[in-house]
Amino acid sequence: MNDDLTDQILNNTTCFREHQKHTSPCQKKSCRHWISCDRFQNCSILAANKGPLTLQEIGDIFGVTRMRICQIEKTVIKKLSNKSSIIDTNL
Repeated sequence: MNDDLTDQILNNTTCFREHQKHTSPCQKKSCRHWISCDRFQNCSILAANKGPLTLQEIGDIFGVTRMRICQIEKTVIKKLSNKSSIIDTNL
């Protein structure tokens, strides 16, 4: 972020909102939301806010294959369904 933009950031706002408003890519690689993707101004939150992405687009953002994203998706769905069945039996 350049100094002019930094000076414009006010309290009670977020980094990604400022980058979205000013359409400037984030340079803060230490941010936990930073990704190397100019299309989304280097911000995973801005990428998520753009709506559904294909597995290929997600893989391109994170530098992995479409198949790896598919494997991760299946693992997450399985873990979530196991947790929901545990919660249902405890009710």
